[in-house]
Amino acid sequence: MQVTETLAEGLKREIKITVPADDLKARMNERLAEAKDKVRINGFRPGKVPMAHLKKMYGKSIMAELINETLQEKPQAVITERGERAAGQPKIDMTENEDEANRVLDGEADFEFTVAYEILPKFELQPTDGLKVERPVVEIVDEEVEEQVKAVAENAREYETKDGAAENGDRVTIDYVGTIDGEAFDGGTDTDSQLVLGSDRFIPGFEEQLVGAKAGDEKQVRVTFPEEYPAEHLAGKEAVFAVTVKEVANAGELEINDALAEKLGLESAERLRGLVREQIEGQYNQYTRQKVKRQILDQLDEQYSFEAPASLVDAEFENIWRQVSADLERSGKTFEDEDTTEEEARAEYRKLAERRVRLGLVLSEIGEKAGVEVGEDEMQRALYDQMRQYPGQEQEILKFFRETPGAAASLRAPIFEEKVVDHLLENIDVTDVTVSKEELMADDEDEVAAATKKSDDKKAAPKKKAAPKKRRPPRPRIRLRPLKKRPLPKPPRKSLL
Repeated sequence: MQVTETLAEGLKREIKITVPADDLKARMNERLAEAKDKVRINGFRPGKVPMAHLKKMYGKSIMAELINETLQEKPQAVITERGERAAGQPKIDMTENEDEANRVLDGEADFEFTVAYEILPKFELQPTDGLKVERPVVEIVDEEVEEQVKAVAENAREYETKDGAAENGDRVTIDYVGTIDGEAFDGGTDTDSQLVLGSDRFIPGFEEQLVGAKAGDEKQVRVTFPEEYPAEHLAGKEAVFAVTVKEVANAGELEINDALAEKLGLESAERLRGLVREQIEGQYNQYTRQKVKRQILDQLDEQYSFEAPASLVDAEFENIWRQVSADLERSGKTFEDEDTTEEEARAEYRKLAERRVRLGLVLSEIGEKAGVEVGEDEMQRALYDQMRQYPGQEQEILKFFRETPGAAASLRAPIFEEKVVDHLLENIDVTDVTVSKEELMADDEDEVAAATKKSDDKKAAPKKKAAPKKRRPPRPRIRLRPLKKRPLPKPPRKSLL
């Protein structure tokens, strides 16, 4: 076998592999010899079939098998022998000339094919003992726990139907249909929706207009969505809700005692308070984890500036762009509405994709050097987590991860990433800093800005220019249906890469 490098440009490589016809014929003859005593052909005794006859009958099919085996085994073996690691699946090209292909199958011509691929960049790991992070910590006070316990008790409060007019504190059961300019909109319709008047769960002005309503009443509720409403296509719009009041109910007493705890399946009110404290602590810890991780990634990003494989960047960019496009479509916005253009947005998200790929390679290298591994039990738990998200489709999910190339890697990657971060936290300078709840949950500089800042800092500008406005990565839009008040907002997504 002969290997010839035909391209070495940056991270791009192309090699030509030539397998001599004599080598293929020798392997084919070995296969035929092995098959001689096994095949049964009319007119010949077992083991007495002439080799020439076997070759005539099975030669081409065996040669095709050998060629397929060569294509499956040789490219990766050659890349490994060259001391390289491919960034993705190599692209293989063979001759499309039918006559030439038949000559190869007949053993009359060498088998030649080219392998095009990108290599993972080589870079020297920098010391991590110089990394420093501040870990924001929130002190959980008894008042906060008690507030959340009251919220739990509120949800478990008993209500009794009454005949009179609804007052603040009463619970009304309603059907409603919302319209804007006479057109119903997604998320603006519900049936048997229960609302405690005065809870401020619905759009401002909605609940006040139901005070005084009785069961059986039909009302036209007119409201204006807040300018900062999460569903941007509804923000600032005037809407009319056709509301049917189906029931008005009085609230029972709000009691926090062992009876309430038992109703919730717990042994005592103290146990309830303990669980609520643990929940608050867990939510805060998620925010703390993300802020600490972000600090680590930003510092690693400053340390490394090697070229990232274009194929990996392209794939990451496409994932990001699909989310951006889908979010814009859902919100009814355009890039101009976001004070940018599609061209500028593509450039910024391309830089974000490059950052994610580069940091992924750095964390992978750090993890490999540190011997970080993802156990089978961890993979199983991740798989079960995926299956629980799709009730009734467990078998389809299991089949997908078993049979789809790369699917298992998508489960392993975030686990590996978190374990590498844990490893780094054990070996770097971490200082705990007490902060308020508001400070902990405040947004830091968005990820796009962090990705573009590094690139912008490297550009020499003869004149000082105002920093361009960076568009924040799109966030999932929420439906119109009013949200219940929650102790804490949902934590940011698990991976920042």
